[in-house]
Amino acid sequence: MRPTISIVVAIFNRRDELFELLNSLTFQTDKEFEVIIVDDGSFIDLKPTIQNFDGILDVRYFRKENSGPGLTRNYGAKRAQNDWLLFVDSDVIVEKDYIENIKKDIETISCDAFGGADKAHKGFNLMQKAISYSMTSVFTTGGIRGNKKAVSRFQPRSFNMGVKKDVFEKIGGFSEMRIGEDPDLSMTLWENGFTTAFFDDIAVYHKRRVDLGKFSKQVYQFGCARPILNQRHPNYVKISFAFPTLFMLGYILGFIEYFILGRGIILAFYGLYTFLVFFHAMFVTKNISIAGMAVISTYIQMFSYGYGFLKSWVLLNIFRMKPEDAFPKHFHKK
Repeated sequence: MRPTISIVVAIFNRRDELFELLNSLTFQTDKEFEVIIVDDGSFIDLKPTIQNFDGILDVRYFRKENSGPGLTRNYGAKRAQNDWLLFVDSDVIVEKDYIENIKKDIETISCDAFGGADKAHKGFNLMQKAISYSMTSVFTTGGIRGNKKAVSRFQPRSFNMGVKKDVFEKIGGFSEMRIGEDPDLSMTLWENGFTTAFFDDIAVYHKRRVDLGKFSKQVYQFGCARPILNQRHPNYVKISFAFPTLFMLGYILGFIEYFILGRGIILAFYGLYTFLVFFHAMFVTKNISIAGMAVISTYIQMFSYGYGFLKSWVLLNIFRMKPEDAFPKHFHKK
């Protein structure tokens, strides 16, 4: 029998993006799947949007009190009827062969969970494409997430993640973490002897943030979450996780060197880094404006993530605070 799939979407407000996601699912070459929409206490009514797809998609809608994405996905997973759970964010768009390729890969690649990449759609605006570059580039934190060359240790992200339903239930689903809940799930899978894989033909178009302020806040929260994850899963700590913090501190040290010693050796390395990011972004995106914006978004990402990581590491390791006390908004009580 072919794999059966239940798509689970946890959503808060994003009505227009939900329409685009569901619309992209109507064009699937393989239409054998169900869609479970879980409204995490939105302030607006999502029912009219979902009703547009009655009779077109096998879609079910549930509404619950706000609890964050992880626990909302758990809620949807309990109501799924198929063997595989497929988690996607409400702000993604999928290609027409998305489900077909997932089923093909499940049948040919042995794993208990899988994930895919994300990319920028040609219809995205310039800032979206620049931020997408920053979040996926080998020159930023996007390069330390794992890839198809490290299949057994790829960390699926919840914007494009599949898990066997029985395996998901065995490990208890997503934890109480509101931020960083997807790498937490991946490492929990590994600790329980389960495997993850990278499927290189199921990339989704991920809109992400379009405002640099919101983007900065988002990656800052990601940085805060990483030392918490390191504490929860010490066997999977990597020195590369601290790279953005070292990048930030090195930049500050470079200015100290320049103004006190009158030398610019350290800043010269940052000039080279900026040069590499700009020309790599221009090569990837084929657009000089996007490349310029990518430099800005990359520095914002590195500094915001780096500061969040440093703050979290100090609070957890120097002041010995519990993660729930240091960052109460990162957790939701079950």
